[in-house]
Formats: sequence, structure tokens, C-alpha cells
Amino acid sequence: MTEYFSTINEKDYSKLKDAIALITILIGGADGDLDKDEIAWAEKITKIRSYKMSEDLLGFYQEVGKDFSTKLDQYIKDFPVSKEDREHLITERLVALNPILASLDQSVAYHLYKSYTSFAEHVAKASGGLFGFFSIGPHEGELIELPMITPILEPEELGEEE
Repeated sequence: MTEYFSTINEKDYSKLKDAIALITILIGGADGDLDKDEIAWAEKITKIRSYKMSEDLLGFYQEVGKDFSTKLDQYIKDFPVSKEDREHLITERLVALNPILASLDQSVAYHLYKSYTSFAEHVAKASGGLFGFFSIGPHEGELIELPMITPILEPEELGEEE
């Protein structure tokens, strides 16, 4: 666990890391079919973020990348086949992140929240569409902002730096 997450325990840190695989399945499977392009793109984004990310999340994504594919495969195998049941289960797990995010430093929580929503958007755009247009389906569009996670507001000190 990196120093930026020292306010939480290992179990909660693991839940934050697992969220990347959960978001992949939630968004990629929103149309009823989690396809190879969405999985491959999620793996690529996870790798990219392990060396190109804000300082507070760099180590986090390096750790996520270590077993991302294994976790993703295990979740796909273990989760319900029914889209509705799977979505419900993932939503419950993502809702459980709210108190964990609230216990982090606000700038770390903000960066993590923004990274989750941008990750969701990347997965949604990974498949479908015509020449890259209209690649986000209606249900994916409802989910990419991850409405089950309470938005983290940008800390004032970050707004002044940018």
C-alpha cells in the first residue's frame, strides 16, 4: 500500500483496487456482452496508468496492474451471468467504497474518483460505434459517471494549482 492510502487498512485498500476490475465488468457488460476489445482496452489503460498518472495514484495503479487480469477473470467466472444480477452485485460493491473514499485525504479521494470515472469512459468507448462515433451505448452512458459512488469535489488547493 502506498503512503497516500495510509489512512485506511489493507482490506479497504484492496476494495479500492478491485474497483477497477468491477468497473470494467459493469461498463463493459452494460450492453449484455463484455467483449474482448473492452477487456483488452481495460488492461491497456491499467498498464498505462501504472507509469503515467498523478503521483498519488501512480503506486496504486502499479499495484492494480499486478493482478488485474487474474482478478478480472475470477470476477467474470464468479459473477452472475444475468446482466441485471451482475449489475446489482457490482453496484453494491461500489457503493461500499463511499465510506472508504471519505476517509482518504480529499485530494487523493478526488483523484481516485476522477480516475474511476475516466476509466469507465475509456471502457465504454472501447467497443462498438461507427468510426468511433456513438460508441457509448445508452445504458453505458448512464453508468460511466458511476452514480453509485458519491462524487468527490475538487479540493480548493488543487484548483489553485492548476
